[in-house]
Amino acid sequence: MVSISDVFSIVVFPGAIFIVFYALYCNWLSRKTVARLQNRRGPMHTGYAGMLQPFADIVKLLAKEDITPGAANKTLFSAAPVAIFTLALAAVFLIPIQSITSLYSYTPIASFEGDLIIVLLIFSLIVLSVFLAGWSSANIFGAVGATRVALMTLAYEIPLVLLTIGPAIMAGSLSINNIVAWEVGSVQSFIAAPTIWGLMLGVVMFIGFAICILSLLAETEMRPFDMAEAETEIVHGWQVEFSGKKLALLTLGRDIKIVLASALLTSLFLGGPAGPILPPIVWFILKTTFCVLILSNLSALFARFRIDVMLRWAWQYLVPLAVLQVMAIVALSGVI
Repeated sequence: MVSISDVFSIVVFPGAIFIVFYALYCNWLSRKTVARLQNRRGPMHTGYAGMLQPFADIVKLLAKEDITPGAANKTLFSAAPVAIFTLALAAVFLIPIQSITSLYSYTPIASFEGDLIIVLLIFSLIVLSVFLAGWSSANIFGAVGATRVALMTLAYEIPLVLLTIGPAIMAGSLSINNIVAWEVGSVQSFIAAPTIWGLMLGVVMFIGFAICILSLLAETEMRPFDMAEAETEIVHGWQVEFSGKKLALLTLGRDIKIVLASALLTSLFLGGPAGPILPPIVWFILKTTFCVLILSNLSALFARFRIDVMLRWAWQYLVPLAVLQVMAIVALSGVI
């Protein structure tokens, strides 16, 4: 039987409402960071330092006319934005944030053996939804943008999946919660008794963290992986025909994907929401904010590359490095 506390945790905190508003905060943080690096001011007027600008953008889109092209596949065209938003939101439910049962617990809303595989599956389903969204719009620019996204994310999902194997091997579990628990125990053990093997594992995990950041940049379509949006070629990419409520859902879904990417990085490599003194939710916000800042800085520092360059990077460099990282972790797991 579902209790009131279960409903509260799913709907309010640390559930849907908290995730949506935290995604809007990350949107504002990313825009301000990129603006500062480009010698701009970014959002300024709506709310303190423009913090309410992402929320105002969503409200504005919800109030605008929602147009569906006459030649579009109306079922897919309407369902794709809902799918992208709900899939990203559901995946965050599997990430340890803060349990409603205890202030210092870091159990996710839903946790089971194999939930890491489900999160990776949801990433793939989001890509499929993006492809269907662009293809169903009956717009050549949307179709080309959707094809580019599908090719790019297919290439970068392979190293992403390989990189998640390492922490899972060391933890002996495919549960994100168990991986976080192993990381906390490993750090405590290393602090108590440092070893050369523990130091080597830390170096290998750092390499995995760096490669995972690049893979997640591609998953979230952030620059330089935003070749689906090329002003001189295909305008706004696969989203070109979307407007009104559908575009609002797509925008929110993208923001939640950035939160999901940062939360996955935090859980696999930074010990999740665990930390001394402060409650888990505070550590979760601090660590994911750190990841958002890294993603935003990399996005601002690099210009958009051609699709063939991005694919070559994935297949020639990231996939072999990810395989080597897994082999190193397997070797170290037999020693530690």
